[in-house]
Amino acid sequence: MKKELLLASALVSTMGVASVAEAVTATMSGSHKTGIKGTDTDAAGDGSMSHLVESSFSVSLSETTDGGIGIASSFMLANEGTTGTQSAGLTLTFTDGSKLDVMNAGNAAKTHDVSVPGGAGDAGVTITSTNNAQTGLDFFGEATAYGVEWHSAADFIADGLKVGASISVDDGVAAAATVALESGWGVGATYVTSAGDTSVTIGAGYADSQWKDNGTDPSSNSNGFHIGFSAVTGDLTVAAGYASGDKVKTQPDTEMASATVAKVGVKYVAGDITLSVGHTAGEAKDSTTFGTAGTTVDAKDVTDAGISYAVASGVTANIGWQNADSKDEGASETSGGTSWYVGAAMSF
Repeated sequence: MKKELLLASALVSTMGVASVAEAVTATMSGSHKTGIKGTDTDAAGDGSMSHLVESSFSVSLSETTDGGIGIASSFMLANEGTTGTQSAGLTLTFTDGSKLDVMNAGNAAKTHDVSVPGGAGDAGVTITSTNNAQTGLDFFGEATAYGVEWHSAADFIADGLKVGASISVDDGVAAAATVALESGWGVGATYVTSAGDTSVTIGAGYADSQWKDNGTDPSSNSNGFHIGFSAVTGDLTVAAGYASGDKVKTQPDTEMASATVAKVGVKYVAGDITLSVGHTAGEAKDSTTFGTAGTTVDAKDVTDAGISYAVASGVTANIGWQNADSKDEGASETSGGTSWYVGAAMSF
């Protein structure tokens, strides 16, 4: 028994030394949001209030080889109140500053869309699911988990230019009653320059994703482009963007929507206070038959405003407001309305 205890002790000791010597660098991060959201739709009846709570906790792992190549990945331990936990693939960082994402890489077009200021917190109106108008600049450009995305180093070819490209392949899932994503690719670029005291960022991207229907060959694709700019002068940021393309929607029904999105926003930072306002206009013509264009317009017009106050390091108080108007198949409908939010966000 004594020999067994000594052997076990030696084994544990050896494993401990090995784990310390070979351990990668691990960092932890997370966030927690809590607040009250109020919504008053255009339908008859009183408005409603709800308590929103979202928490996340993730771990990032990284190490550098003797040759100077960085290897990184991450995983999420908890993501409560949103869409569940997420795991990243591998990111390889090379000595020239370029990077390669392997597995769960995403689409390069989405990497280079410009951020347009809007509201604060989680104010929002839930529009009816049959309205296929889009509100994001990256509504197209899906990708499977089996792909890679390459990011150039800074100042690629020209000062201030970064580019990227991605490709993903079939995940082997057959389409049954609905469609399934087969493959996707995308390209994107971001250019940063200055005009006097103003820093200007221009972002653009193009993407295409192939879909298959009922297990057959690809029946249609989701593709499009976006372009946008952001101008920062001191504490003032002005940004705008435009996107156009086709979107395959799988729920609640399989549909193809030809959509456009236009966004504009302004943000001003005054000490610990950030004021922001934005407007989005999205339109789409949808059809349940692939290859056949829709004839009536779905539309979403959304205005957001917000005030954020940095209470302490990692703690932000948010007040947000949103107004949304909705048209489904060319007719106004009552799922639009107004929403407000008051809450706090904490991060580490």
